[in-house]
Amino acid sequence: MRSLLCDWLMSEVELSCCCTFCQFVSETQTISSVMLMDTMKKLLLFLSGLLWVSAEVVHVDLAISGCSDSDGEVMYSLDGEEIWYADFVKGTGVEPQPPFIDHMSLVEGTYEQAVASQQICKQNLKVLREAEKDIPLKNDPPSSLIVYSRDDVEIGQKNVLICYVTGFYPAPVKVYWTKNGKNVTEGTSINVPYPNDDFSFNQISRLDFIPQQGDVYSCSVTHPALQEHKTRIWDVEVQQPGIGPAVFCGLGLTVGLLGVAAGTFFLIKGNECS
Repeated sequence: MRSLLCDWLMSEVELSCCCTFCQFVSETQTISSVMLMDTMKKLLLFLSGLLWVSAEVVHVDLAISGCSDSDGEVMYSLDGEEIWYADFVKGTGVEPQPPFIDHMSLVEGTYEQAVASQQICKQNLKVLREAEKDIPLKNDPPSSLIVYSRDDVEIGQKNVLICYVTGFYPAPVKVYWTKNGKNVTEGTSINVPYPNDDFSFNQISRLDFIPQQGDVYSCSVTHPALQEHKTRIWDVEVQQPGIGPAVFCGLGLTVGLLGVAAGTFFLIKGNECS
């Protein structure tokens, strides 16, 4: 996906270059060719400096296209958020954009282009395997596995459990959910692998659930670099208001009142004796 910033910047520079050059030629028809070349060099240096100063990073867009014997991925993102990805199982493009951004749609035919790119990818993969058959494959296991709830937990209220896996290479990982020791597949989803700055990957799996006190959930991950599952446990623990503080406050108030009554009694008796 080509950056919109680059498109805008190049069009602006080309336009300014063209206009400046036209004005320059109209005003300098009588100067010598040597002076013309010298001035053009200065103009190009100026425009190069203008391009360098203006090319600040405003947004970061990313396009990923990859494949293996069993999987394929084509995904576009903007500023770390997925804009579009190809679901080759359902045969359609998906736009999993968060609600806090203006929804964007890619041009018609993007999914068909993604399907065609997979054919090219698999051809290139075959060639690379032949060329690098003696190079050992490097596998990095997930370096971090975190499970947390999207919202504050309230008993009986719908929520989402999130399993965040990062630091692995190559992609993808497989994620399994359990509830009270039993496998759960309904209400689960997982995003496409997303690259980190160190060229490893991360993925996020989600589980829709309704928390009940005492329920225990787990997220397990498999990867070629892991000899066994990597698992994190998450249990529903909602603190209920205790009676301890109320009892202590009531007891303290009672003792205080008894002390006041006793003090009043002895004060009256003391006055009578005097």
